[in-house]
Amino acid sequence: MTVHTALRGAPVERTLLAVPGAHCAGCIRKVEDGLAKVPGVIAARLNMTTKQLSVEHEPTLRLPDITAALARIGFEAQVLTGEAAKSQGRDTRDLLRCTAVAGFASMNVMLLSVSVWSGAEGATRDFFHLLSGAIAIPTVAYSGRPFFRSAFAALKSGRTNMDVPISIGVLLVTALSLFEALTGGAHAYFDGAVMLLFFLLTGRALDSVMRDRARDGVSALIKQAAPGAMLVRPGGATEWVAADRLQPGDRMIVAAGERLAADGIVERGTSGVDRSLLTGESDPVAVGLGDEVHAGMLNLSAVLTVRVTAAGADTSVAEIARLMDDAAQGRSRYVRIADRAARLYAPAVHALAASSFLLWLALGAGWHQSLLIAAAVLIITCPCALGLAVPAAQIVAAGSLMRAGVLIKDGSALERLAEADWALFDKTGTLTLGRPELVNLEEVPEQDWPLLLALSSASRHPLSQAITRALVGRNVPSALLDDVAEEPGFGVRAMSNGVPVSLGRGRAVDALSTTFTNGDRKAGLRFHDRLRADCASTIERLAQLGLPATVASGDNSRSVAAALNGLGLTAQTSMSPQDKLDAVARLQRAGRKVLMVGDGLNDGPALAAGHVSMAPASASDVGQNAADVVFLADSLAPVAKAVVAARRTMRIVRQNFAIAIGYNAIAVPLAFAGMVTPLVAALAMSGSSIIVVANALRLRGAAR
Repeated sequence: MTVHTALRGAPVERTLLAVPGAHCAGCIRKVEDGLAKVPGVIAARLNMTTKQLSVEHEPTLRLPDITAALARIGFEAQVLTGEAAKSQGRDTRDLLRCTAVAGFASMNVMLLSVSVWSGAEGATRDFFHLLSGAIAIPTVAYSGRPFFRSAFAALKSGRTNMDVPISIGVLLVTALSLFEALTGGAHAYFDGAVMLLFFLLTGRALDSVMRDRARDGVSALIKQAAPGAMLVRPGGATEWVAADRLQPGDRMIVAAGERLAADGIVERGTSGVDRSLLTGESDPVAVGLGDEVHAGMLNLSAVLTVRVTAAGADTSVAEIARLMDDAAQGRSRYVRIADRAARLYAPAVHALAASSFLLWLALGAGWHQSLLIAAAVLIITCPCALGLAVPAAQIVAAGSLMRAGVLIKDGSALERLAEADWALFDKTGTLTLGRPELVNLEEVPEQDWPLLLALSSASRHPLSQAITRALVGRNVPSALLDDVAEEPGFGVRAMSNGVPVSLGRGRAVDALSTTFTNGDRKAGLRFHDRLRADCASTIERLAQLGLPATVASGDNSRSVAAALNGLGLTAQTSMSPQDKLDAVARLQRAGRKVLMVGDGLNDGPALAAGHVSMAPASASDVGQNAADVVFLADSLAPVAKAVVAARRTMRIVRQNFAIAIGYNAIAVPLAFAGMVTPLVAALAMSGSSIIVVANALRLRGAAR
């Protein structure tokens, strides 16, 4: 997909591509550095989470030139379409299938190997070897594809990666095992090859599943606008038109209860609109002739005619989607511990294996024995323990947190959460529950409660709904009213036995108050958006953990001050999505690693830009998809609990790396000295992986 834009007055095109072969932080560096050398490329940014590449370039540089440059670097690129996005999900499903096949095959081959280890000899042993090969060879061909494709692409472009030694080791051991089986040799190592694939695929599949959970933020955001609108054509005819076909100047009819499909100006009608999708605030506003409205807003109470001013990629919702996507680029550059540890792995393993082969060949061991030793070195140094060190700990910790009502969506979220040193909170729906509650019902005479319930039930306004909840909870019956009418955004009027009654907040009343009128009697009703349970103690606990907290809210200063009274937090108010994004950027420029906690569409860009982000389960779909972590309880306590669990997880991860390094320090010299067969190497590799997993299981109580 190509978008035309401008940079410093010069025409610039922005091309979006899917790069499914990108799977580590090193890929980001290779792609961006490689494209930077291409004449005509102004900037290239690869989002690791979504595997999407954004290239800003001169108009003279065409799409085939960009894809050819990527091919030379070793990466296949696809034009970003819905089909390309679906292919990313298919990659995860393919990994899971490969893992399942390798796991099933390893169990069966291991059963046959036990028979050989138990003393089977002669024709029986040869038969078991051949049967093992019949299972293992198709399994290696099928389940090894993710590694073989990656290794081939790397070698074709003149570079290497971790998949190269993995592929060489698996293919070499399989080939040697087949040779042994066909020539009646005493040993075959099919079990080691298949078991090695299973452990490696397990770590990669877990990582891919977690990455998939983080890809849905922007797509969910775009879905918040209506799929289309009913247009009024010249002459009065009406026609439903899809949102992507709307044009500036079109006139939409927006019925009560519908969301707007485009930005525009109200030309006819008066209504109340719910802006919570865009601002995060639940209090609707009244709109009428000449007022500006935006895609994604919900029309509450009356028909509006709106002249379209911006549609498709030019709407406010689409702009927020771009902000989220751009903000996520920074987070995608986070280099995980496993990626950092793996940078030196591939060349070191290649050097060790090649050296062992050449050394033993020079010592007269023969090519067969030299290959066996080289294969043992490749297997024993295979990064199973390294590959499982992080995902095993993350999965166990994520399971513990899930049982405590905290959902971890991104594989690197726990790493980043452990590093956070500043907490930035939204107010409505985050520090507060986002549900106004009536606090002074007793100030209305009890005999008027049925009238009040009848009026509140006639409106969809959040304050009316709060009144309804309070009265229904007390089993109050509803009165019968005549001539019920709602003035959008201002209140409900009716007649009761010839007496006028009304419920409305007027035109200059505080947002969390309204007035009930029964003839000459008036009563002011007040509401409170209650803070989440444990709010104060959580803020204090975060401070103890080294995370001072501040507030960034789209609400006005008076409402924020009233809601946060007693918490001792500083707050910025009346903030737009861009303002919140800028606030995160300022903290990051000051060297802070920001934990952003928010719930609404207006928090989406800031959630994507934060070093790590959290959202409550009550958040909008966009907020939940943009966040790395979602907590389910009405309490705020899970925020601090997740930070503590993340830090404990990273201690276990560091221990796992120490185990993996210690294992290699002992095992590699033995393999290099020819004291380890490929089978023993596979068992030793598996043993180190099991120790790493056992250590990770200590995190089962991480969320306590």
